[in-house]
Amino acid sequence: MAWRSCAVLLRLTGKDVLRSSVRAGRWPHSLQQRCGFRKATRKPESRRGEEELGPLHTESPAPLTPSSSPRSFGRLVRPLVFTMGFTGCSFGSAAIWQYESLKSRVQTYFDEIRADWLEKLRPQKRGDVRKEINQWWYSLSEGQRTVTGIIAANALVFCCWRIPSLQRSMIKYFTANPASKTLCAPMLLSTFSHFSFFHMAANMYVLWSFSSSAVSMLGREQFVAVYLSAGVVSTFVSYVCKVATGRLGPSLGASGAIMAVLAAVCTKMPEAKLAIIFLPMYTFTAANALKAIMAVDSAGVLLGWRFFDHAAHLGGSMFGMWYILFGHELIWKNREPFVKLWHELRTRGGPGGPGGGVV
Repeated sequence: MAWRSCAVLLRLTGKDVLRSSVRAGRWPHSLQQRCGFRKATRKPESRRGEEELGPLHTESPAPLTPSSSPRSFGRLVRPLVFTMGFTGCSFGSAAIWQYESLKSRVQTYFDEIRADWLEKLRPQKRGDVRKEINQWWYSLSEGQRTVTGIIAANALVFCCWRIPSLQRSMIKYFTANPASKTLCAPMLLSTFSHFSFFHMAANMYVLWSFSSSAVSMLGREQFVAVYLSAGVVSTFVSYVCKVATGRLGPSLGASGAIMAVLAAVCTKMPEAKLAIIFLPMYTFTAANALKAIMAVDSAGVLLGWRFFDHAAHLGGSMFGMWYILFGHELIWKNREPFVKLWHELRTRGGPGGPGGGVV
């Protein structure tokens, strides 16, 4: 059962952090998860060391003015605007996606009937790989099929981290750091970024486990909008906490978005039973699990724990709770005017437009 496989991994969804306290300019062999980032005080001992260390220092500009100081809250204006704009675009795109899906459902139904008819006429091939893959794909739940693309994107980015020539760009665009010159794009891209395989595997396992419940509750379009928006919102909360405390540094991982999904499911189904994967005999309610997780993350923020990015976890959890309690009513249920506008733009001048037939 999906619920029974996740609890032990909830604390493993922290975001990795890159540290520059490396020796001779080499990449660290192990990375802490969302802790502070401090530059090495030792100078490179060779030209080769300087070239290898370079990617970790690409965000070290000339002396900053007071208005552009890394600890200035003025630097968070653009991330705030980006967060609001991206969230609006995510839900708008999800509404259009749902409209187009409903519009094509009838056509898809007839296509499937025609395909089944042709399949019966066509001689069957034993060991048809394509048929076996299709059978496996359709045996998955809608939620599992929905998150397959997200998992594939995370795996692709993980592979990119292994390519030395891409590391400079990966640090710039796939790690979120309020002290960086690039602030907005990493808020989204870092949600798909993992440097450690175990970190990625833990995050994707939790996402896979909760996907069926979350998608059946929200629908695939709304789920994707919530997931992407939560990733950006949680990163913004992390930005605010880092600037307020002065503990600046890059971080990455899908934990904020996954915590939003987990919190949404636990808020919607508070009496559902959860269990620790290695201790299935001990069960507890989803509501109690969420309270415990948020209590730990709140303590981490207040006490300055630096192994996980507790601010991002807490931001994702709060966004998931808010969306179930208020956001669904405020955003998703008020999408009708936007969908009508899209319908008018979609059909204007086409078969359903002036002088055409009815779609």
